[in-house]
Amino acid sequence: PVIAMKPDALIMADPGLIMMVRERWPEVDIHLSVQANTTNYASVRFWQSVGVKRIILSRELSLDEVAEIRDACPDMELEVFVHGALCIAYSGRCLLSGYFNHRDPNQGTCTNSCRWDYKLHEAADNAAGDVQACGATPIGNPKDAGAVGTATRSTLDTVQGLALGGGPRHIGGSKVWLLEEGTRPGELMPIEEDEHGTYILNSKDLRAIEHVQRLVEIGVDSLKIEGRTKSPYYVARAAQGYRRAIDDAVAGRPFDTRLLGELEGLASRGYTDGFYQRHSTPEHQNYLRAHSESGRSLLVGEMVGFDAARGLAEVEVKNGFGVGDRLEFVQPGGNHELRLDRLITADGSAIDRVPGSGRRVWLPLPPAADPSQPCFIARFL
Repeated sequence: PVIAMKPDALIMADPGLIMMVRERWPEVDIHLSVQANTTNYASVRFWQSVGVKRIILSRELSLDEVAEIRDACPDMELEVFVHGALCIAYSGRCLLSGYFNHRDPNQGTCTNSCRWDYKLHEAADNAAGDVQACGATPIGNPKDAGAVGTATRSTLDTVQGLALGGGPRHIGGSKVWLLEEGTRPGELMPIEEDEHGTYILNSKDLRAIEHVQRLVEIGVDSLKIEGRTKSPYYVARAAQGYRRAIDDAVAGRPFDTRLLGELEGLASRGYTDGFYQRHSTPEHQNYLRAHSESGRSLLVGEMVGFDAARGLAEVEVKNGFGVGDRLEFVQPGGNHELRLDRLITADGSAIDRVPGSGRRVWLPLPPAADPSQPCFIARFL
């Protein structure tokens, strides 16, 4: 059925399935998934020899390593991730989601178990070598910072502030601990610290827009935005920003730092440029929250129609907004702002505010907006 839909390519990782597709449908292009963890030019040459058209390189590569692969494999299409969630393990190889929920990241169903709340219980080995809890009081849970028996604000600052080589990364090194996931009380999992510590799991999100110019110079063929579990609005805004960065790089214009601010407006867990500069510091991870937040704007609606007679856009509401709000209308041809002065219901009544999703309202478009183009509407916070 998928082949009948005539896709541009199939993204695949399993060698056996790739062989079967090449034998049965040799006309179909195959793009090698990031989950194949291609990290060197020898691997790229191997996949090229079996007919793969494009390689999606591993997120764990630096810019210099991407350049080395390009120099060694000038005829292979290369694609790299530039934005979105980062795996805490090698891309697609984490087993946490499969262990907890039987949902495999390699099947596109990762539940982001690395971002859940975990409590840490002090433990010790008994004479038989089994790990046993020393007490019932949890040692650390950033969610409850400051509470009795939990990590304090100063403890969190100490853990987050120590750079590599600046001392132990975690309090109580060289110990055995028991990890408890927040929704599974009593199910304790032993973890051990070595001389390097036990690493907290929650990565910040990747944002590499400042490296687009270098990636264009290297000769990367495609930049990939990770949009799994993200809204169409998120994908549209991110793609819009990276499109501008690509156009600037191709035209020889310097990087526009305003693009950083525009991406800050998207919900995120904080940003890092990942491994592109081959550095690893506490700033790579978010120790305090696992969910995405935005302090700049909030998606409030999507235009689903336009009443030319009244000059009003029909909007499907996603979140509450009202008269007096400053709105941004996001379209492929450009974004436009408007201070909302009226809001109309289906029966023609004027209202001051629409409380939330599940409703449709009519409102004016900015004069420069194109009613024939798709449009997302965001409210500035």
